[in-house]
Amino acid sequence: MNANIMNVRYQPAFTALLAAALFGATTPLARGLLGAMSPFMVAGLFYLGSGAGLALAMAVRALARQPGHPGSHPGTHLKRAELPWLLGAIAAGGVVGPALLMLGLASTPAATTSLLLNLEGVFTAVIAWVVFRESVDLPIFLGMAAIVTGGVALSWTAGGGGVPTGALLVIGACAAWGIDNNLTRKVSTNDALAIACVKGLVAGPVNLAIALLLGDHLPDALKMAAAMVTGFAGYGVSLVLFVVALRNLGTARTGAYFSVAPLFGVALSLVLWPQQPSPLFWIAAALMALGVWLHVRERHEHPHTHEALHHTHRHSHDAHHQHVHDFDWQGDEPHTHAHPHEAMTHTHAHFPDIHHRHGH
Repeated sequence: MNANIMNVRYQPAFTALLAAALFGATTPLARGLLGAMSPFMVAGLFYLGSGAGLALAMAVRALARQPGHPGSHPGTHLKRAELPWLLGAIAAGGVVGPALLMLGLASTPAATTSLLLNLEGVFTAVIAWVVFRESVDLPIFLGMAAIVTGGVALSWTAGGGGVPTGALLVIGACAAWGIDNNLTRKVSTNDALAIACVKGLVAGPVNLAIALLLGDHLPDALKMAAAMVTGFAGYGVSLVLFVVALRNLGTARTGAYFSVAPLFGVALSLVLWPQQPSPLFWIAAALMALGVWLHVRERHEHPHTHEALHHTHRHSHDAHHQHVHDFDWQGDEPHTHAHPHEAMTHTHAHFPDIHHRHGH
């Protein structure tokens, strides 16, 4: 297997896994902050830190960019038709999801919450398959079935005969983020930094306003800084990486890789709050691990046809990007500019990325 093929297959997966690691670590850290702040205050500061940090990163990038070089432009101008998708993603993933998660964290053990967050990948995939008609293979379906079973086992209380309210709130957050992920895919060819920055700058003040209206008060400077730095890494950088993965893997596959996020959260929560997990916890963990493994080993290959296409995104000159440039290109890759794709039919292993959104 040559280096280019390995990069196409493994780099997007690594991007999604890194996003998962950063997000997963925020769950136990958020629980630690809940003792001093309300759930809405934590969510607001997380997203405000995300938006502010990414805005600073964009400013630094703009200063470092070579002026007048078309290929150095990092992204595209968001089209008016794409605005509803982005606004819907911000509402579901930036307001509803974090609020439900923070409320659920207040009454649910951190390790349990971390594993329940695997259900975000399930909701993401089901919406992608049913609503947006993304392709699904048997290993992906079986993996999702294992994750769902693990989530049910984890949430079920033997004594109460039902699902605790806290767990239901976390599950609701996962559903909101599943909607968010599918809507974000619609704008994933645009600048990932800009998308994540806008989400943070909108969701942060909204959550903070809700907290203040409910009678909460801003914490001291140290706690505020801790929450914003955590949000920058766990919600900001993580979201940028997630958008890039969406672009290259499709929604369901990215959600599948992102399902490992709770494993990082569990590891950190057990370090912060040492306790003996119940046998049901380990059964659920094993089922979810099986589901993730099935996703990682899935391979999708068949003859397929690319229709003629013209769009803009960050790319290198691989088999799908053989075009000339209407500017003085110095050979730097990857780069970003508007480019055409000619119609073609071929066979190779692929994901439902921005070039492979075909029917089956």
